[in-house]
Amino acid sequence: MSTILIIDDDPRFRTQARDLLEADGFSVIGEAVDGASGLEAVAALRPDFVLLDIGLPDVEGFEVARNLAIDGPPPLVVLTSSRDARAYGRRLTNGHTLGFIPKERISGAAIRALVEGG
Repeated sequence: MSTILIIDDDPRFRTQARDLLEADGFSVIGEAVDGASGLEAVAALRPDFVLLDIGLPDVEGFEVARNLAIDGPPPLVVLTSSRDARAYGRRLTNGHTLGFIPKERISGAAIRALVEGG
């Protein structure tokens, strides 16, 4: 079973994502509401994956992903947003993340497809 941490400021989305991911075999080991608490939770919990909202209230998800890559081997980071991927352009291919999944398409299968490169 793969462990995952959800970093998103919307409590309804966190609940929905948790339910979907747990139904698909992931173990959601924590949640964080902003970038700062997300970085602390990653350090404490050491998840395999981080589902990371780009539009956090304190710092953008891209910056959180960069910070995660600084200290040792980072977890696999999957960016998400309610905005279309085109809104972010080349920023989605910065090398600090596994990929991007729109919020309405979050599932364990979608994350596994990123891992498998498809």
